Amino acid sequence: MAAQRRAAPRGPGSGGTGGTEGGDRRHGSAEKSRSPEEPRGLKAALFLSLAAAGGLLGWSCRGGGDGVTEVLARHSESLRDKFVEIPCSEDYDSHKRFEGCTPRKCGRGVTDAVITREEALRVRRIAERGLSLGGSDGGASILDLHSGALSLGKHFVNLYRYFGDKVQDIFTEEDFALYRDVRKRIQQKIAQAFGISSAAMYLTKPTFFSRINNTEAKTTHDEYWHPHVDKVTYGSFDYTSLLYLSDYTEDFAGGRFVFMDAGSNKTIEPRAGRVSFFTSGSENLHRVEKVHWGTRFAITISFTCNPDHGIGDPLLV
Repeated sequence: MAAQRRAAPRGPGSGGTGGTEGGDRRHGSAEKSRSPEEPRGLKAALFLSLAAAGGLLGWSCRGGGDGVTEVLARHSESLRDKFVEIPCSEDYDSHKRFEGCTPRKCGRGVTDAVITREEALRVRRIAERGLSLGGSDGGASILDLHSGALSLGKHFVNLYRYFGDKVQDIFTEEDFALYRDVRKRIQQKIAQAFGISSAAMYLTKPTFFSRINNTEAKTTHDEYWHPHVDKVTYGSFDYTSLLYLSDYTEDFAGGRFVFMDAGSNKTIEPRAGRVSFFTSGSENLHRVEKVHWGTRFAITISFTCNPDHGIGDPLLV
């Protein structure tokens, strides 16, 4: 996979992937008084996500409303591996197929054996440090180390442009090395579960940290709880994974991950170090419950079979 061009301009007028137009914006500068501009790639993705969510709200009756009838993974148990195979949807037929990667076997899995709890808490500290620079006015904040997208108030800014060299005081090379290692192990686990080659999979965007609390939503970007299908929302997604970085009932209440199946809902209770993964089509319509108290941390890491939609790991330069 080719290395991704990171949006980290060092001088006025520099361009960058996922960035805003204009010069270097640093915390405390004269330009800080302006309304921050949203990184365009992320803004478009979130718009698509919300549009898709709106169209899928009517599907919620498939899963019996808010009722959860089966718990696939409880926070109190440590699962070596759990996998449920389900029929694939037709979503993949409207996209170019890649032999040996595009899902023919679909399903969902959960494991507590890929990432240790200690590693998850180290990854969480990366998220906490980055999100300490900003954060949404509403209940959902995101940090994308690839594009630099960071929630700030009611908008998004490009982390690398807005804070400039200060970013190197927040993150270390060791942070990014851990991030890459965790991503690779999750990728290998997904490939093993679905019987494909990990080399045929490419990291794709958006891949991001999320921090969710019970603050009232201020904009549509804060409404994380709507049902949606990743393949419909983003197009490039073929396999989706989430690494949970905090514990259900200990760090937060609500915030469970819910698959919305015909006749019933099935839920995963987050646990630090737990990885859930699934094929990204309509066979895995899902939502996240509203967080009632506390703070829920996770990272979404997604993969595509199409090399044209692949991105590289983030680099600290």
